Formats: sequence, C-alpha cells, structure tokens
Amino acid sequence: MQDIGGASRRVDLGRRSVLKGIGLSALGIMAVPALASCSSTPSGGSTGGGSLTFGSNASDAVPKNAYAAFVSAFQKKSKDTVKTNTVDHNGFQDKINNYLQGSPDDAFTWFAGYRMRYYADKGLVAPLDDVWSKIGSNFSPALKKASTASDGKQYFVPNYNYPWGFFYRKSFWAAKGYTVPTTMDEFETLAKKMKADGIIPIGFADKDAWPACGTFDYLNMRINGYQFHIDLCAHKQGWDTPQVTAVFDTWKMLLPYQDPDALGMTWQEAAQKLGNKQTGMYLLGSFVTQQFTDATVLADIDFFPFPSVKVEGQDAVEAPIDGLMLSKRGGQNQAAHDMLAFMGTAAGQEAYYSIDKSNIMTAKDADTSGYSAFTKKLAGVIADAKSISQFFDRDALPAMATNVLEPAMQSFIKDGTVDLKNIESQAKTLYAAQ
Repeated sequence: MQDIGGASRRVDLGRRSVLKGIGLSALGIMAVPALASCSSTPSGGSTGGGSLTFGSNASDAVPKNAYAAFVSAFQKKSKDTVKTNTVDHNGFQDKINNYLQGSPDDAFTWFAGYRMRYYADKGLVAPLDDVWSKIGSNFSPALKKASTASDGKQYFVPNYNYPWGFFYRKSFWAAKGYTVPTTMDEFETLAKKMKADGIIPIGFADKDAWPACGTFDYLNMRINGYQFHIDLCAHKQGWDTPQVTAVFDTWKMLLPYQDPDALGMTWQEAAQKLGNKQTGMYLLGSFVTQQFTDATVLADIDFFPFPSVKVEGQDAVEAPIDGLMLSKRGGQNQAAHDMLAFMGTAAGQEAYYSIDKSNIMTAKDADTSGYSAFTKKLAGVIADAKSISQFFDRDALPAMATNVLEPAMQSFIKDGTVDLKNIESQAKTLYAAQ
C-alpha cells in the first residue's frame, strides 16, 4: 500500500558499520514489538505441517484484512501454519535495518527496486531461485527486473502495483463544470477556477514526509524526462543543476493551490477531505481508495494521469511494486519459500485482491474479469506507460530520501525555498559512503 514515511524519523541506511543483533525493545521501540519474531523456525513446506512467521507492514484495515485472506488461502492449500506479526506501516520501515539484523520473521512485506537490492547486497535477505523457477513465467520481464538484485538473483515476489495520479469526485466536477487537464497550463487554469470557487484545488498531506516525493518525481519526469529521474536517484546527475531548479520553480507555482494544512495532515486525512468535497483533486497512489468506505463515494472516484509539462508528455508513470521477501533466516524454511511461491500464483493474488481492490494484480494468470471500469483504467495507465518509476524513496538511496530530500521538501512546502547546493553536498557524502 502506501509508501514509507515518518516526518520525525531520520535513518542512516548507508553506514558501513551497524550494530548487529540488537533487539528492538533494547532500542526503546516499544510501539513496534512485533518486528522481532521470538519463535524458532521449524522447516516444512510442500508436504504440509510446517510453520513460519510473517512480518507485515499492512497495518491499515483493508490491506491487513487482505493479507489475512492471503495467509488463510495459503494455509488451507499447504496445511502449513503462519503466524502473522503486523506492525505500524511507518514503524516497520523505520526499523527495517535493525529488524533484519536482529531476529526477523521468516517472510516479510517489502518493496521492489532499490529498496530490495539494498538489503540483498547487504546479505540480509534470502535469494529465491527455487521460487522463481516455479513462478517466473507468470511475470513480465519488467517485474522480474524489478525483483532482481545486483547479483542477478531474484529476492522479491510481486503482489501488486498501483499508479500514482490525480483522484477526484466525478459528480463534483460535473456539477462545477470542471474538465480533466492534460497539460500544465490547463492544470493551472483549473486550479485557479477551483480556488475562485472557494475550493482547495490540490489535496495534499505531508505530515509523514514521503507523500511529497510523488509531486517531485512527476514534475522531474515531466520536465527532465524519466532517464534524468533515474540518474538523479543514482546521483549520476547533480542536485544543484538547472534541471532540478526548474522542478522546484514549477512546483512553487503550484504551492498556492495546495492544501495550506498539508504539513499537519496524514494522507488518510487528506483523502477524507477529497471525499467530503473540500478539495478538488488529490495526487496519490490508488491505495487512496481504501479510505472511501462509503460505496457511493467510492463509485464516484475517478483518476487522471499527471499532466504533461515539457518533455515525454505523459509517458512515464509512478507505479510502485509491493510484495514479499524472505529474511536470511527465512531462507532456511521451506514453508516460507512455499508461501512466497503461492504469492506468485493467481490463487494467491486473487485471495489478496478479494479484499483490497485498490491495487493491480501482477501475476499473468490472475483473473481480472472482475475488475471494475475504474480498475481497468488504472491498469491501462500502467500498461500504456513507456516508463515506470518506483517512487523516489524506492528508486534512490534510502538515506538520501529520508534524511535529505524529505525534510527539504517539507521546508519548501512551508516557505517556498530550497537549498539545492546543500542537498547536493549531502548527496555526495551519502553516495560516496556506499
């Protein structure tokens, strides 16, 4: 579901020396005790009767229930037993480094791309050669690439992905005579009209720091192109450049139309404002629809891609991939391998999707005949994209996102200023330490 966040958190995932074997309770992290599994790990698997522990960041009601349905389907099929440890979503991400070096669960929820490769390169997770030999044909080459680490092995099984774009209420727009913009000029004109109508044009929430990355990524790709986004994330491009300056200059033009209470709100609170017609549109991932429990409101939600600005039109889309991985310990547990293989099948993904319909199943043989017109539209945006990004804090060095860009964006949202030379200086230090 939603990406990682936590406005007050500051991590240094790039340090070469990290305290090993530290229990989270020893660090004073009493709010997330379930991160450290205390049980031993008996082996088991295809013959049934095995057991495993499963660490989940799916703490919101919908994804939590969806993973419960997935686990139930797996247990019924395999006769294995799964103990699920669900932890606050942001807390799980904040402590993942210590978690994997302490007493982790066998399997855990995580993300594709750099975030997966980082821990694979550190030797903290288990390769899935046997799993991918069974499920590999069920995924596209792009999904396999996103699941592959630097050593050429797969360490991740995709569950779903979801596009980021602008969500809005159809009936509200129809009543006001608003039309979907495809260019930034049209978008700005629409925002001005909404503001004149007494509506907050752009729903926005950045209390948890990560949501603003979506705006930055889209503006960067629309102004400088997808490849520049990838190169900037890898620090092959500098931050104190005219290209990045242009991103923040364009964003500054949009600031008067964003929700002025953004820094004090969570994404869930901003979703409620959209549902209540207090805001006109809201840039987020399709997981935003989890917040609309009223069927009438949910049926009224529609979506449009981020407008074109300068280059590549609307060719690139943010569509992060979520799924499952095995800890190094879990790599020794056949039942854990079997559960990840189950996630790579239609039965596994359909069990999850039966509860959480806000995301797009990734397995080729998953039954999509039940997709609503809205879900088909979301899937089409991903299918038609020429380039798919993972979201800044998944495509980039974790510490760069968390320690540098996210607080800089919060400061920018507050006063419209950003120190790109300082960001570049910190980037040089962080990437050189890798």
